[in-house]
This record gives sequence, structure tokens and C-alpha cells, in this order.
Amino acid sequence: MLSVLMGWIIVGLIAGWGAGKIMKGRGYGPLMDIVLGMVGAIVGGWIFNTLGIYPAGGIVASIVVAIVGAIILIWLSRVLKRA
Repeated sequence: MLSVLMGWIIVGLIAGWGAGKIMKGRGYGPLMDIVLGMVGAIVGGWIFNTLGIYPAGGIVASIVVAIVGAIILIWLSRVLKRA
């Protein structure tokens, strides 16, 4: 159980940090990177499943899906801030 939680945290941290760099953000800090990455993984997983894409590849695929979801979340938050 603890190893699964640590895996989620590590994937979340890497994905949140990566999405922040890709979206040229000012940085969100380690805690928000973890949250952004974990929520991004849920969003990315839902989007990929809806499109019928099931990436295989273990942790690397999980990080890619989480980064895609986190990028979408960052983009959406920026759009909503402008409105």
C-alpha cells in the first residue's frame, strides 16, 4: 500500500513539474506539482480511455498520461482566469 502511494506521489511530482515546464509556468512548488500531476493523471487517463488509447509501458506511460492531463488542467485554468 505504501509503495503504491509513493509511486503516485513520484509520478505526480514528475508530471506536475514537467507540465509546468512545458506550459512555461512560474512554478507551483513541490506540493502543488504533486497535486497537479495526480489530478492530471486522472484527467489524462479519462481522456485516453475515452479516445480508446491504452498506453503500455509502465511508469513512463503513466508519467506521459499524467503530463498530458496536467497540461490540459493548466491550459483550462488559464482560459478560465481570462474569462
